[in-house]
Amino acid sequence: MPIRVKDDEAAEVRALDLFTGLEDDDFAALMRGAYVQTFPPRIELASQGERSDFLHVVTGGAVEMFASWNGRETVMATLEPVSTFILAATICDAPYLMSARTLEKSRIVLVPSEDVRKIFDINADFARAVVTELGRSYRAVVKSTKNLKLRTSLERLANHLLQRYAMEGNPTAFELGQEKRHLASYLGMTPENLSRAIRQLEPYGVTFEGNIVTITNPEDLTNFAKPSPLIDDPWS
Repeated sequence: MPIRVKDDEAAEVRALDLFTGLEDDDFAALMRGAYVQTFPPRIELASQGERSDFLHVVTGGAVEMFASWNGRETVMATLEPVSTFILAATICDAPYLMSARTLEKSRIVLVPSEDVRKIFDINADFARAVVTELGRSYRAVVKSTKNLKLRTSLERLANHLLQRYAMEGNPTAFELGQEKRHLASYLGMTPENLSRAIRQLEPYGVTFEGNIVTITNPEDLTNFAKPSPLIDDPWS
């Protein structure tokens, strides 16, 4: 059941780079029309081809972005708190190019797209923040395309594991963070190819036990993967 956005949740949304430059009155106007809803796992929040009625902000749980065509489906991204989707469709008043569904119980703030466009039209600071956010998204798409087109599936898996390893603080063992079939789709692999790739990384000190990954020789794995900030750095 949708409810109005509480002050603590509004503060989380406001902390996003997209909204930090907004005047209090403009941000309050956005929140007046917004509401919060908690969704169970595997609920589709947006469908590709539909118009954007809301800008979604993930404040709890996890959301998977995916696309489908001709009976096939692929994972595009996984979003965790606090993050937005899909900003471009909201600003352009255009159909979604991707679908979104919850991976687990998730809490979503829904901000009416019409209200977002109104603030975009009158607030130069917000417009700059939107352009910056869309610029980052464009660069992320270019990096993803380079990753898929320039690397083998084994290299893609190795670099993904190194990213997870760094995000978790370089522990010897860490949780994969998603189901293997979702990871395979995200990396442009079949589940069978992923299983083979996992075995092929064993000489570089990588072992899997269920969803727990152990990296005993990160230097060897790094030498094989050859990570690049022009592909792998999410902030550049």
